[in-house]
Amino acid sequence: MNDFSYTRPSHPTEAISALLSQSDALYLGGGTNLIDHLKLGVVSPSQLVDVRYLGLDKISSDSRAVTIGAGATNSAVAYHHEIQNHFPVLSEAILAGASPQLRNVATTAGNLLQKTRCTYFRDIHSACNKRVPGSGCSAIAGFNRSHAILGVSSACIATHPSDMAVALTALGAVIHVQDSSGVRKIPIESFYVPYGEDPAKENILKRGDLIIAVEVPQTPWFVHSRYVKARDRSSYEFALASAAVAVDLDGGKIRNSRIALGGVATKPWRAHAAEAALVGQTATIAAFRAAAEAELASATAQKDNGYKIELSKRVIVKALQEAADVRGA
Repeated sequence: MNDFSYTRPSHPTEAISALLSQSDALYLGGGTNLIDHLKLGVVSPSQLVDVRYLGLDKISSDSRAVTIGAGATNSAVAYHHEIQNHFPVLSEAILAGASPQLRNVATTAGNLLQKTRCTYFRDIHSACNKRVPGSGCSAIAGFNRSHAILGVSSACIATHPSDMAVALTALGAVIHVQDSSGVRKIPIESFYVPYGEDPAKENILKRGDLIIAVEVPQTPWFVHSRYVKARDRSSYEFALASAAVAVDLDGGKIRNSRIALGGVATKPWRAHAAEAALVGQTATIAAFRAAAEAELASATAQKDNGYKIELSKRVIVKALQEAADVRGA
């Protein structure tokens, strides 16, 4: 590990200035992702700017939205009474990720910004366009059982690892970002960018931008929401496929829905095709399956991960069943 300096600002503007003072400085939150990368040699910053002491750990609410501070820990969010009561999908998604020890220190902003768990990204001896642009993608010809089937390009097939971000995508969250000139609000779907030929660019943040909060709109029917995650083991494991869903029902008819997928795409994946297929349909397993088929029609499988197409469909159906309280096998 290379030597680096450490600074602990007490205000967001100080943190932004400190980061901009050195070209390779990085923000440090909970460190659950960054510390791994420091030890692996994936990153070698000259300075770490600790953003845990900026007073950004509060969770507040009004009739319009719940606002989650960027520094709020995953545990604080998952167990917050308003999150559990109004947005159960968010609580379930967080509790499906990592371990209690990690959730106690991992932050909201850090979760949104965590890097892929692709083996080739984390191995500095492998070609990886995300780590070293233009070097190639070892995963395409390598072992790619856990890789993406949606949003892929010829440059990268790595999945986004977050569970929390998938739920926030389904809930239409808005990310508050501060820079040296002020604060702007970014819908989460506009926050992440397609990999295309530049997979090293994962979001629209500019150098020095600091996430300060995440806002979740108070939508009454979000109470009917669930998170379903398929993985190799039942704890401390990343998703092979997951679905965060919310359903607005009028009797047995579906007026509206929100569906986002995890573990199968290069970013938290809003399932617009599935949502469109459900509008006006009776909430049945057959309708859920048809919606899942519509969403996965564009999936692109690699040599080892074709199973994810069917698995994703089943995860979508299961999540919709639970959210809409539809019985059946």
